[in-house]
Amino acid sequence: MKTFHSYSEVLSCVGQEVAVSGWFTITQAQIQMFADATGDQQWIHTDPERAAKGPFGAPIAHGFLTLSLLPRFFEDTFRIEGAKMGVNYGLNKVRFMAPVPVNSRLRARMTLQAAERIEPDGVQMTWLVTVEREGSDKPVCVAESLARSYGAGA
Repeated sequence: MKTFHSYSEVLSCVGQEVAVSGWFTITQAQIQMFADATGDQQWIHTDPERAAKGPFGAPIAHGFLTLSLLPRFFEDTFRIEGAKMGVNYGLNKVRFMAPVPVNSRLRARMTLQAAERIEPDGVQMTWLVTVEREGSDKPVCVAESLARSYGAGA
């Protein structure tokens, strides 16, 4: 967990890998809850018996389930001391580069690509989030995510 003590400290880390999250396991129950919430009940995600005979040999997580873990990875990797509020400002680019079979362990590498002050008392950060699957040499998701923080001061 990286703790920034000011927005100036955030700005000084542009271009650096700031943190790596802990591992998080994707279970079939989580996949099913995501399918129920989104209405995406495709068998490759929700039917373990059929998926076992499919192209990946097991159910795989939805790409958007993997993407929806970004807030968890942010929470796990850094904090800005004194910040009163943080918001997801959007995404510039997202790619799902490899499947996430059920029971995979994922983690994220957080690289601060850009940061700029927002008046009166905030900062906008552009993060390159690279989601890795344990045992794989290819990322499962790479996203350029915009986050804003307000109220931490200089």
